[in-house]
Amino acid sequence: MDKKTASDLVLTLRQEINEHNYNYHVLDNPEISDAEFDLLLRRLDEIEKEYPELVTTDSPTQRVGGRLSEAFAPIPHRLPMLSLDNAFSADDLRSFVRRAHNLVPDAEIDFVVELKLDGLAVSLQYEGGLFVRGATRGDGETGEDITHTLRTVKSIPLRLKKPLTLEARGEVFMPRSSFIALNKERESSELPLFANPRNAAAGSLRQLDPKTAATRNLDMVVYGLGYSPDLSPSSHYDALMVMRELGLKTNPNIKIISDIEEVVAYCEGWREKRYQLPYDIDGLVIKINNLALQHRLGTTAKSPRWAIAYKFPAEQAVTIVEGINVQVGRTGALTPIAELTPVKLAGSVVKRASLHNEDILREKDVRVGDHVIIQKAGDIIPEVVEVVKSKRTGNEELFIMPESCPACGSTVSRLSGEVALRCFNFVCPAQVMERITHFASRAAMDIEGFGPAAAEQLLNAGLINDVADIYRLPENKEALLALERKADKSVENLLAAIENSKTRPLWRLIYGLGIRFVGDRTARLLAGHFGSLDYLKEAPAEELVNIPEIGPKIAESVVSFFALESTSELIEKLRSAGVNFVQEKKASQTGPLDGKTFALTGTLPTYSREEAARLIEEAGGKVTGSVSKNTDYVVAGEKAGSKLDKAVKLNITVLDEPALLALL
Repeated sequence: MDKKTASDLVLTLRQEINEHNYNYHVLDNPEISDAEFDLLLRRLDEIEKEYPELVTTDSPTQRVGGRLSEAFAPIPHRLPMLSLDNAFSADDLRSFVRRAHNLVPDAEIDFVVELKLDGLAVSLQYEGGLFVRGATRGDGETGEDITHTLRTVKSIPLRLKKPLTLEARGEVFMPRSSFIALNKERESSELPLFANPRNAAAGSLRQLDPKTAATRNLDMVVYGLGYSPDLSPSSHYDALMVMRELGLKTNPNIKIISDIEEVVAYCEGWREKRYQLPYDIDGLVIKINNLALQHRLGTTAKSPRWAIAYKFPAEQAVTIVEGINVQVGRTGALTPIAELTPVKLAGSVVKRASLHNEDILREKDVRVGDHVIIQKAGDIIPEVVEVVKSKRTGNEELFIMPESCPACGSTVSRLSGEVALRCFNFVCPAQVMERITHFASRAAMDIEGFGPAAAEQLLNAGLINDVADIYRLPENKEALLALERKADKSVENLLAAIENSKTRPLWRLIYGLGIRFVGDRTARLLAGHFGSLDYLKEAPAEELVNIPEIGPKIAESVVSFFALESTSELIEKLRSAGVNFVQEKKASQTGPLDGKTFALTGTLPTYSREEAARLIEEAGGKVTGSVSKNTDYVVAGEKAGSKLDKAVKLNITVLDEPALLALL
């Protein structure tokens, strides 16, 4: 694969992964299974490893955890809470061990193997034996303060058996019986059901009212010692045993194994035994036991080199394709959906499965009437794995993707380098529905009570036609009250949430507009650089690509979006409604690098470029993506590129990492 092909594929994969991340974490409406998502992420990681120059800080491979909620106070982690790399086969486990042996060839290695509970990773902080605070993983560096709900989990001791100071890390989960009871209760109250115990546990812990969490029968086990000035165990297993003696709950299914083939056998043995457990697991975690070896092996930017998660393969079942429908997404992408004969799989009845795009539909040769194997990883949305062609009778019907949009009738086409057919009608009703839902979502303008059901109801009633019409709803209060299931209180709450959303930060508005390839990270960069939506909409592509992390494809998408007449009309309607268009100015940041401009190039010996940039910015400096006469310093590492040449040509001071640290 040449670099141009790799670059195009990386952008396509990132777009697809980000879209699925949004559907899962923001809309709570996943469209693919965990297994397929893992494969997409793995493919992207493979390409980025082959072409490291294509890696950007906003790539999904660089993400450790979820975006922080503004509803909870941030808690910095004393040590990063990194996510684990995944192994999907015995060969992956063997490769993990080979890599470790290559890095520490002189060491004898044994492993601790633990069950990988399917819940929410948390950090518990104890001072003098007392539980003082608890946090989610968050983005790996900073978590959300959920002390109030963690105190309701009865397996978390509020006081240790000895007055020690430590941080314990573990997983909060919901037993299967509690999950079933909770969903029955929600069903009887006509509330949305949780997709799985993991989502239920995460949703319970992130309640503002701890009384709700207290009713959910949550449980927790610790799986690691983050730090402690009072403890110095020599092995991971010893750390777990010490924490158990202090009153913290650990999982009883922990085993020390020295041979990798025994590790493989132990993991495989749990594939069927897991159904005998009263809670869900999605695999096992293998860690190198010796803590000194863990320290020698170190970490990458997002995961430790001394641990790996072995993920179980997805569960499968056979059913029949009764029909194929096409859905239209927010960006106009057409997705074929298989309508299935209902079949029970992983504890629930499956009726639909995504076929993703026309290429996959053709590659798998799925026809109406086919018997198909479906799988469902992580109890989420199933996928069609393959057709059982031996069961074909000759009566199966080929499905042809439509030449026009099923929602609006516009002609559909496929852009160069993309796999999805797309409708380019900006006022297509299906896209309008998705755009409005995205705009109002928690990740964007955060209009509480304005979910997909509310958006559909208001669209059908003719009360809104685009996102700006949301702000005209206060003028139609009587019409709102006339809608089904809209009581005075719910309407008042909705109108208050709409009014509150007018003051959201600029980056939320930019993200909420739904510009292709512009995620929340990119929206923050654009807001920070331009400071105003008016400046952004007039920006040429040449200026956009000079912003660090903004590539030509994003720049082209932004320029094209603001060039649309419909966008201009939308912006004026939002302006008239009083929506915030400007970036809130922060108090001047001062520090040893105040007012100095830096550029980074090459690989530094200790810090990643992102970490070095953060240190510079925290000290008052500014980091840019290019070198000019206005640049004060260029920080150069190994394999420095053209920025170093330009710095020498312009007589700009060049720093190595020690010199940068001396400035700091």
